Amino acid sequence: MNRKLISHPYSRRRFIHDLSVNAGVAALAFNGLNLFSSCDDPNNKNKASNMQEGDQKKLGIALVGLGNYAGGQLAPALQQTNDCYLAGIVTGTQSKIDTWKSKYNIPDKNVYNYQNFDSIKDNPDIDIVYVVLPNSLHAEYVIRAAKAGKHVISEKPMAINPEDCDRMIAACKEAGRMLSIGYRLHFEPYNLEMARLGTKKVYGNIKKMSAGFGFPIGDPTQWRLNKSLAGGGPLEDVGIYCIQGFCYTIGMEPIAVTAQEGPKTDPVKFKDVEQSLTWQLEFPGKIICEGKASYAEGLNFLRAEAEKGTFELTSAFNYSGQKGNTPEGPMDLPKVNQQAKQMDDFAQAIKNKRPTSVPGEMGKRDVKIIQAIYKAMATGKRVEIK
Repeated sequence: MNRKLISHPYSRRRFIHDLSVNAGVAALAFNGLNLFSSCDDPNNKNKASNMQEGDQKKLGIALVGLGNYAGGQLAPALQQTNDCYLAGIVTGTQSKIDTWKSKYNIPDKNVYNYQNFDSIKDNPDIDIVYVVLPNSLHAEYVIRAAKAGKHVISEKPMAINPEDCDRMIAACKEAGRMLSIGYRLHFEPYNLEMARLGTKKVYGNIKKMSAGFGFPIGDPTQWRLNKSLAGGGPLEDVGIYCIQGFCYTIGMEPIAVTAQEGPKTDPVKFKDVEQSLTWQLEFPGKIICEGKASYAEGLNFLRAEAEKGTFELTSAFNYSGQKGNTPEGPMDLPKVNQQAKQMDDFAQAIKNKRPTSVPGEMGKRDVKIIQAIYKAMATGKRVEIK
């Protein structure tokens, strides 16, 4: 599928947000609610005082790291949740504290920095810690949160190597706390429909798949271009969505991979990480899935070619506004707040003592696949995934 090169120096969050807005602003109402209503509307706020008002059903979430995703997506989504609410924040930026406290009515006792973070163990308002830091810091703060007796959500990718994933899983098990990964699309109806059509073989066996996700990165100083913080380039950041899409559509895990790095048109900006890459995942049954991740062009699709026709998402991985087609015609499914659904599901899992559908083991699987792709890219050889 051809995609036009987008030259604006957008950040990743801005790019995905704009995809979402352009694809589905008119459809943001669902079940009579405006899913992206203003955070400043007092009628929509899940205030910290909820717990004092007797609403014992809602679990308190503390966001660790107040960057663009926490501020632009997670905090607004927590105004739409039914089973959890924004109870606290952890930040190293003093100037952000007053704004967040005022906007979300967060009391002083629920505000932490990275030095006193471990004292969160003494705060009964905080049930869940959501780690929204650069990739290389996920392991440290997940482990510290677990030792503090809190359930944990880690943003994706779970970590930058499988060994850190093992440490994170072990720490949560030892503490008797649950660990979930921020895979929001497992709660998004269009992606769930791709999974249903594929795993139920509605159009027969899948013969091959393709997917692409990318955006033109702007600021050359941002942490995503720093390998020590990010672990890699667009594969870690957006390519993981393609990997996920292949796995949940086919319902199996890949067994081998080949990969090729794309050209670097700006070798200074991309001195640490790849600018783009393509890869070919082999699944059981000789199914080949070709993915592409890029920091230079706009890509956003997931396609499955089956025996009885093609089904696809032409707007697949953004925060809202998904679009899809099947051999019977366009998909017409509800629009939801993905992050609200994701966090509510984890809160429900904790309260009902059931497993999360996006556990640490899934996060580790994807980290192993990412490492295999990088090895294949570096060596030019087929790499088996065990």
